[in-house]
Amino acid sequence: MSIACCLPVVECVYCLACARWACQHCFHTGGYDSETWGLASPNEFEPVPRLCRLILAVYEDDLENPQWAPPGGYGIEPRWVVHRRTYEHTSGHAPTYLVYVDHQHSDVVLAVRGMNMAKESDYAVLLDNSLGQRRFDGGYVHNGLLKAAEWLFDAECDVLRDLLERNPGYTLTFAGHSLGSGVVAMLALVAVHNRDRLGDVERKRIRCFAMAPARCMSLNLAVRYADVINSVILQNRMIFYLAQTLLWRMFSSLLSGYLM
Repeated sequence: MSIACCLPVVECVYCLACARWACQHCFHTGGYDSETWGLASPNEFEPVPRLCRLILAVYEDDLENPQWAPPGGYGIEPRWVVHRRTYEHTSGHAPTYLVYVDHQHSDVVLAVRGMNMAKESDYAVLLDNSLGQRRFDGGYVHNGLLKAAEWLFDAECDVLRDLLERNPGYTLTFAGHSLGSGVVAMLALVAVHNRDRLGDVERKRIRCFAMAPARCMSLNLAVRYADVINSVILQNRMIFYLAQTLLWRMFSSLLSGYLM
């Protein structure tokens, strides 16, 4: 058989391989991954709706007069909000967030909002990455998200340590959605490695709930920190299954002319 006759066959094989990869990564159903997982207990799932409402509260300008609160409100006490930080405070180093002491559930919470499509700084955090660029504790992590988490930890560790010392036995919870979930996942890693700066808080008291997270760390780290980081995904949430390098290439191709 001549080489010329083989070329269409080779091209068809490549096309089929690419189509199979796209189906697996872009149209994969979350139910297939989770069909062998055990069910979460009521106690394990209990924090999720509460923390989701707290994350949503970060979007509000005035918690005393919320504009987008669901029926029944956010279920939080505005007087328990320690402080809130806007983009003016973070100077684009991290998304907006708030620190909250939930006395009802004995929990100190740092909640981070999702990506703000109108803020170039959020795109800059997402696009600051390339495969194998940043190592952490024997694995690889997303460079931009880790930098945002390190900035946030330096900004808030003294406040968090003081709150934990004034409220013995309280857990320390990091919660975020979308881009914010990547930041809090990295923040959990940083906090575990710097527990001395948090008053030597026990590892078992540090928790992270990442709502609809993108992939931001290598598998060995995800396994090693599975006791701390909880990922919450709704069925076939596509961004969770897309490889981070693919997201980076997609966004950088679309926005490279706007972020220079």
